[in-house]
Amino acid sequence: MDVRNCRGCGRLYNYIGGSYRNLCPDCVRKLEEKFDIVKDYIEENHSATMNQISEDCDVSVRQLEKWVREERLCFADDSPIGIPCENCGKTIKSGRYCEACKNTLANQLGSMYAINYEEDDEKDKNSRARMRYLDRK
Repeated sequence: MDVRNCRGCGRLYNYIGGSYRNLCPDCVRKLEEKFDIVKDYIEENHSATMNQISEDCDVSVRQLEKWVREERLCFADDSPIGIPCENCGKTIKSGRYCEACKNTLANQLGSMYAINYEEDDEKDKNSRARMRYLDRK
């Protein structure tokens, strides 16, 4: 185990690992409580902007954007809230990438695997072409 200072309150705590880096269990619990408050607020106020949510729920805009990127918060299509795609900058409602960029990345990854499979097939063909000797006794 590793002992670290909490980024939120400054206390020492045993760091075990997890999604909330450098936060003690108490700060993680408080953050989860704020998340529940924000989620309930959004359900009641569909047309609220990011700044309104931030002010009314006492949560930073940066934290709200982080939850949206993690896909913990999703907004309806008619909501005024949107964040930019990390690749092309198009406004999206949830996640890190728009659908077009997701498809492009998936195709690029798929083509990389296809290239590796072709190389492996060529290696297998070359390894089968060797001469083998059997010892007869």
